[in-house]
Amino acid sequence: MNREDKATLYFESGFNCSQSVFTAIAEKHGLDPGTARKIASGFGGGIARLQKTCGAVTGGVMAIGFLKGHEQVGESEKKDETYRLIRKFVEEFTGKHHSIECSDLLGFDMNTEEGKAKIKELQLTEKVCLRCVKDAVNLVEGLLAEPKT
Repeated sequence: MNREDKATLYFESGFNCSQSVFTAIAEKHGLDPGTARKIASGFGGGIARLQKTCGAVTGGVMAIGFLKGHEQVGESEKKDETYRLIRKFVEEFTGKHHSIECSDLLGFDMNTEEGKAKIKELQLTEKVCLRCVKDAVNLVEGLLAEPKT
């Protein structure tokens, strides 16, 4: 099963967007899925349903950091490369979805009854959020497969 399918399975099983993206990528590289889900658990709904940065994006950022980030002070080349990859990821995600903000992507407040009803009625979780999860996984995998320049 590829990472997109794995992330889709997690998302459709009830895990949030951030958990789905981060877990699908991180477990491939040895991180226990339960640990990955716990780390990413607070980022769903644009960080705890604040509808700020999309959880699929934060999951992708965490995955890039997990795989490419620096561990020691002074590892400036690793830090610069991680930031370059994250900036490119955000740029590509924004190109596909016009924004990285959950509130912009959904267009409704998920914290109100009216907003929740509209999100459900318009099937935005399936139409928008799932697409964001899939795209985030594919973008991260594409960026990590790129040869260094």
